[in-house]
Amino acid sequence: MAETAVSRTVTWGLFAAWVANDLEELVTMARWARSARPRLQERFPAVPERIWERMELSQRDAAVAIGLMGGLMAAASADGARTGGRSPFFRSVLVGFGWHGAVHMAQTLAYRGYTPGVLTAPTVVVPYSVWAVRKLKEAGIRTDGGGRAAATSAVLLPAAVIGVHALAHRINRPRGRDGARRRAPLLRGRLPRPGRVREEPGRPGA
Repeated sequence: MAETAVSRTVTWGLFAAWVANDLEELVTMARWARSARPRLQERFPAVPERIWERMELSQRDAAVAIGLMGGLMAAASADGARTGGRSPFFRSVLVGFGWHGAVHMAQTLAYRGYTPGVLTAPTVVVPYSVWAVRKLKEAGIRTDGGGRAAATSAVLLPAAVIGVHALAHRINRPRGRDGARRRAPLLRGRLPRPGRVREEPGRPGA
């Protein structure tokens, strides 16, 4: 079957579905991370403390991470629109996005409660992904590409999510302020105290 182009509704639908999912995450992620930590620590006591510390994030961390991920999703949709859905980049991100929705639902089942993004996962992410893959197949465009490609797609977005959160944490780390606080006691120790005159060798003090 010869390949034909798919509509921009299919290709830019990826970005639209991502926006819906990540708006939910933007609103809930930081607050959920703070409230869920005690429950998760009790359930998984073997997890090192540093992992739980990295799990907590500020609203700014969440916003920067989502913004970085938005750039990736927009680029994938644009490449898909440019190629009529034939772009390997677009197809890999599309399949990974569908798996991402399934992971959201699995996380909620494991947590036994709400997790960020789970409301739009079964209502937007998974339905869009299934529909888009079907449209690609109707156009003669394969999305599986064999076992290796499918496996790559399945881990692409989770790896990207971890990467953008790590980068957001690094961008938002207040290195200058913390560094100034650490240096301040040292600087104070080197300066003469108010009201005292430093004596010079061979000269009596005032």
